Amino acid sequence: MRLTPNVFSKGQTSRREFLGAAAALGAAGAFPCPAIAQGLVEVHIGTANSSSDIGFFLADKKGWFKEEGISITTTPFRSAADMVAPLASGQLDVGGGSASAGLYNSWARGIKLRIVADKASSQPGYGVNKCMVSKKHVESGRYKEMKDLKGMKIAMNGPGNSNWGSLWGYLRKAGLTLDDVETVDMNYPDHVLALQNNSVDATVTTEPSATVALLKGYAQLVATDDVTRPNHAIAQILYSEKIASNADLAKRFMKAYLRSIRYYYANLKDGKIAGPNADELIGILTEFTPIKDPEVYRTIVANGVDPDGRINMPTLVEDFEVYKNRGWITSDVKVEQIVDMSFVEAALKDLGPYKKG
Repeated sequence: MRLTPNVFSKGQTSRREFLGAAAALGAAGAFPCPAIAQGLVEVHIGTANSSSDIGFFLADKKGWFKEEGISITTTPFRSAADMVAPLASGQLDVGGGSASAGLYNSWARGIKLRIVADKASSQPGYGVNKCMVSKKHVESGRYKEMKDLKGMKIAMNGPGNSNWGSLWGYLRKAGLTLDDVETVDMNYPDHVLALQNNSVDATVTTEPSATVALLKGYAQLVATDDVTRPNHAIAQILYSEKIASNADLAKRFMKAYLRSIRYYYANLKDGKIAGPNADELIGILTEFTPIKDPEVYRTIVANGVDPDGRINMPTLVEDFEVYKNRGWITSDVKVEQIVDMSFVEAALKDLGPYKKG
């Protein structure tokens, strides 16, 4: 598999090296990862270039895709919104990322993508989406409690994605609304710089940017997604119409994917990847994501995921309503039209429900 060069040092990691490696997550370019074998059906996957892609890479490494007669080729994208066109044209079979306003709008244009499984969610203790307030506001007394977010400029990462659902949840907890704050869009790694130079008052960010900001002393953590919106559906697996119409292939892909996320889930402990096979999982993440330093993955809060692949529908609907109310969804589409859990249910008939231990 062809990867981006390893630009990070290996071995024992200093605090400075950790911060530099984590901040580089959003800066790496796209890299294709072909894994084609004779006699296997090739499935093209769009990834988010993030740790929640572990389900794809682990299933390939462990041979679970091969057992289902599948080889994979992966191509990273900035977001799930950028995957819509290639999924529609058949260039991609599967995608993974946040169900955005653009995804819902595409349905109304006749692009029949399906949201089919959980990829990342705010399981209890695994709140990767975080609200951070500038340290200067804490020290000056401008910020004392959540209601003090009113009037603040908050860094986001773009309109119409699950990050807005997180912000909505934080503000709701404080008795505020989205109209009570000002927002500015920037890439997640830039949130750290914005907190450093005081160009924003707060951020709604994710890992590893959140941990970087904390370690550098630029911000204070004030809320996490797993508390304000438990099991929030952050990112999902998407099927193109092409693979969804091939029920057998779609089921076989899902079986391999569920085996993979169950293996990952079994190695989560105390908010970290810290189970008996943690080194193996972290090794795969450093191989296939832009972060090459294993200490980053040992330090940050890990992505949560439902081990049976089920999506928390109430939170997905709440996010949809946020997008709709902001004017980002302009059609009469319903969430239920796009979500199709039949592939998960078919796979679970063969695998059975997840059993801990």
